[in-house]
Amino acid sequence: MFTSLSDRLTATFTNLRSKGRLSESDVNKTIRDIRLALLDADVALPVVKDFTHAVRERALGAEVSEALNPAQQVVKIVNEELVGILGGETRTMRFAKQPPTVVMLAGLQGSGKTTLAGKLARWLRDQGHTPILVAADLQRPNAVTQLEVVGERAGVPVFAPERGNVFGHDVVSATGEGTRSHGDPVAVSRAGVEHARRTQHDVVIVDTAGRLAIDAELMEQAADIRAAIRPDEVLFVLDAMIGQAAVETAQAFQEGVDVTGVVLTKLDGDARGGAALSVASVTGRPIMFASTGEQVKDFEVFHPDRMASRILDMGDVLTLIEQAEKAFDRTEAAEMERKFLAAEDFTFDDFLQQMAAIKKMGSLKSILGMMPGMGQMKAQIDAFDEREFDRVEAMVRSMTPFERNHPRQINGSRRARIAKGSGVSSSEVNQLLERFGDAQKMMKQLARGGGMPGMPGMPGGSSGPGKRGRQQAPQRKKSKSGNPAKRAAEERAAGQRSTAPAGGAFGAGLPSPPDPAAIDPASLPKGFEKFLGQ
Repeated sequence: MFTSLSDRLTATFTNLRSKGRLSESDVNKTIRDIRLALLDADVALPVVKDFTHAVRERALGAEVSEALNPAQQVVKIVNEELVGILGGETRTMRFAKQPPTVVMLAGLQGSGKTTLAGKLARWLRDQGHTPILVAADLQRPNAVTQLEVVGERAGVPVFAPERGNVFGHDVVSATGEGTRSHGDPVAVSRAGVEHARRTQHDVVIVDTAGRLAIDAELMEQAADIRAAIRPDEVLFVLDAMIGQAAVETAQAFQEGVDVTGVVLTKLDGDARGGAALSVASVTGRPIMFASTGEQVKDFEVFHPDRMASRILDMGDVLTLIEQAEKAFDRTEAAEMERKFLAAEDFTFDDFLQQMAAIKKMGSLKSILGMMPGMGQMKAQIDAFDEREFDRVEAMVRSMTPFERNHPRQINGSRRARIAKGSGVSSSEVNQLLERFGDAQKMMKQLARGGGMPGMPGMPGGSSGPGKRGRQQAPQRKKSKSGNPAKRAAEERAAGQRSTAPAGGAFGAGLPSPPDPAAIDPASLPKGFEKFLGQ
């Protein structure tokens, strides 16, 4: 999403770091580059002006001029101002004191409201809530059916008393009275909240209708639904790919419906991301959630500080850790730790478990993108073929249980069978076994405290297992002088050193501790005399 903006800002800061001191002209050039980068990313002009003005004032102030590293200080300022225009701090959902909590979704048609309703419901269910979806979009063809499909994927029930618009036509009534209108979305919304209260669902998500453009009818219907159900949260669903139009759309919904938060969809797209950087500042409402993919699980809480770090190519390690905690099973992790400490062989079965956990975390490209500095390797990451995982998994699953636990026993005929069963060549199987053998050796060496092979400065780093490290050369004894007088003087000095006191506990040259018997008890503080007899 923010690829273009991130690349331009990273290049700007790279040029900045090469300077030991920053002049006013350096700061002005940096601000100009930042302004062009934001405008190119479709950020609204008022937001760009406020942002660059704040950065310039702080960059020309004492916090930069008196800093040991002015360039890093400017990066810090830009990061903090980015966090500010993205909302400042993470805003979570407010739940009603008396259930159910009512959440109303509003936005234009095509912004992804219906899909997002299922993602939000799935996220709430994973948090321990019991959500229910209400199909109040009775105008878009097959919107009710789509919500039912999304609800089924999310594992959440759907309240849909009206079928709405089916295949572009009105629905025939059950009594055979002919066609009738789509139904009343206000009545459906009110009935959905009552149904949730009776069935003890603690969260109600109301999916409302959208339009291809902002109009009075849309706003009036959304306002009527809000007045009828009195929602605790009104979430404005915004397509992050619509660019500058996001500003006027957000303003219209803020004035017409009074939204309480914003949800960004299609953040996994290739748009320039100006909507995300504009909407929070324009509406004064925080961005609460983000949709990052097509699957129901591709949904996350929006953290302004983490998003700012991604834009500046600082990574998002906290989100990566959270995803890993969800994906990795604690029991399996404990077993892997035990095997590692016991220096047991890492098997292909262990490899399959680790691979399955990584797949749960999502796309490997997105995982790598969360690591700091990966923006400089964008071309390599984009060129990476994630189907390589599937080929490796096919080879491993073509092995017998014995072969997975004893890879050294895989001979030529076994390799040929594995290659045939997985649809690859024998050379690819050989490469997999060689890489796996290297990984086993490395893990064993780490378990023995040997460090990474070939890494100097680490315990055992200069000598791996089975290798003899460089031995320290023995010190040569100092030769005695051939001059008899000088030699006698050296021997007298050596004798004095051998009979001299060893010195204090902190090294030679410091006074030795006094003899306890020579200490006068009267000179000690009261109570210390008892230690002299020990």
